[in-house]
Amino acid sequence: MEIKEIQNLIKFVAKSGAHEVKLETGDFKITIKTNADNPLVDHQSMVQAVPNMVVQTPPIPQVAPEVKAPASSSSESAVDDSDNLLTIKSPMIGTFYRKPSPDHEVFVEVGDVIKEGDVLCVVEAMKLLNEIESEVSGKIVKILVDDSSPVEFDQPLFIIEPA
Repeated sequence: MEIKEIQNLIKFVAKSGAHEVKLETGDFKITIKTNADNPLVDHQSMVQAVPNMVVQTPPIPQVAPEVKAPASSSSESAVDDSDNLLTIKSPMIGTFYRKPSPDHEVFVEVGDVIKEGDVLCVVEAMKLLNEIESEVSGKIVKILVDDSSPVEFDQPLFIIEPA
């Protein structure tokens, strides 16, 4: 089973309201449990897998042009009226970290000039730390997620003004 399939399964289970799902195929076993008792963490899932399972590192996040929300959806605030802003999105479900470890400095701050390949953050998924690198050079306009917060697949993380 590929990591993308596992991520999609976790997302599906979290949204379905199921409390526990077990899947067995050949030598692969996975159990997904959601925390239904606490509504604040209901969207987070705990995953148990076979210990000897090899998981491939997910691809680098996609960079897509910022899409302006219609006036009726006020849940997201507009950063700027400029059409040249890009959004860096999370390539997976996990926990977003702005620094490599608690005693280190953050990877980037608002206003920092970055170049292609610079590490922007880390997303921890299934006990694996995945460095998220920039695919473009530019300037950090906004950081959309707080440190140590859970993130969903394809959730916007950063707004970048390309160089």
